[in-house]
Amino acid sequence: MEKSRKYTVGLVQMRMGADAEANFASAVAHIREAAKLGAQIVCLPELFRTQYFCQREDTRLFDLAEAIPGPSTARLAEVAREERVAVVASLFERRAPGLYHNTAVTLNADGALVSVYRKMHIPDDPLYYEKYYFAPGDLGFRAVDTAFGRIGTLVCWDQWYPEGARLTALQGAEVLFYPTAIGWHPAEKEEFGAAQYDAWQTIQRAHAIANGVYVAGVNRVGLEHGDIAGNRAEGPGLEFWGGSFLADPFGRVIAKASHDREEILLGEIDLGLMEDTRRNWPFLRDRRIDAYGGITKRFLDSVNTWTTDGDAK
Repeated sequence: MEKSRKYTVGLVQMRMGADAEANFASAVAHIREAAKLGAQIVCLPELFRTQYFCQREDTRLFDLAEAIPGPSTARLAEVAREERVAVVASLFERRAPGLYHNTAVTLNADGALVSVYRKMHIPDDPLYYEKYYFAPGDLGFRAVDTAFGRIGTLVCWDQWYPEGARLTALQGAEVLFYPTAIGWHPAEKEEFGAAQYDAWQTIQRAHAIANGVYVAGVNRVGLEHGDIAGNRAEGPGLEFWGGSFLADPFGRVIAKASHDREEILLGEIDLGLMEDTRRNWPFLRDRRIDAYGGITKRFLDSVNTWTTDGDAK
C-alpha cells in the first residue's frame, strides 16, 4: 500500500455560560489551543455561541440568529487563517425574516467558507423544542475538501439516522463530524443515563463501521437552563453529558472525553487504516443498490406476496 496520508483533528468539548461574547472568546481560545497541540481540523459543539436555548419556546430568542456569511463566520475565518486550521462551527442561521436554520459551516485554513450544512433532522422532545426554531435543512448531505482532508458535517439529531451518514460517506467523506448538544434530564439520569450515553455512542460507532470512516461526536458539557442575558427556562435544566469521542473505521473509540470537564480531544486520521478496513470489510462493494427503493418510503405498509416460483408480486 502506498504510504498513507494522515492528519489530526481536534474536538472541542466546552461549557457555555449566559454571555454569548464570553462563549465566543472561549471557543476561539480552544481553537487556538487545539492548533498549538497539532490539530489541523477543529470542530466546536452545536450552537456554541449560547447556552442551549431550545429548552423553551420564546419568540425573543430568534434575535440570537444571524446571517451566514455574517459576523461569526468572519471572526472564525480570521482565526482559521491565523492558526492555519480548518474549523467546523454550528450557528443559528437567519436565512430570511421568519426562516431560520440550525447550520454548520466549514471554514478552510485560508479562512474561506467552503461548506454550509443545514441540519436535516429536527427534534421535538421535552426541553429540545427545535422544531419551533429551525426549519429542516434543504441543502442535502454533503462532503467537502479542506486543506487537510475531505470531511462531512452533520448535526446532533442527524446522529441517529444511518441514511445521512451513508450519503455523506458515499461522497468521499473521510471523517463525519457531529457537532452536538445532548444531555440528561436530571430526573432521568440515575435510571437511564448510562444506557442513553451508550446508545448515543453506539449508533455513531456503527456509522463508522458501516461506512469505513472516522466519526467524531463533539458535545458540550455542564448543567444549563438556557440562560440568555438573564432570561432562563423554567425547570431543572439539562445536564449535557460531554463524552465527546472519535471512532476509527473499525468502530474503535480512539479518543474520549470526560462527562463533566472542558477538554480538547486530538485524534489522528489515517487514510491507510481506512483503506485497509474497507478492503477487509467491503460493505460499500456489497451494497445491493438495486434493492433499496423502499428506503424512500415513510413506512412499508404491506409485505410482498410470493408466487410458487419465488417471484414477488
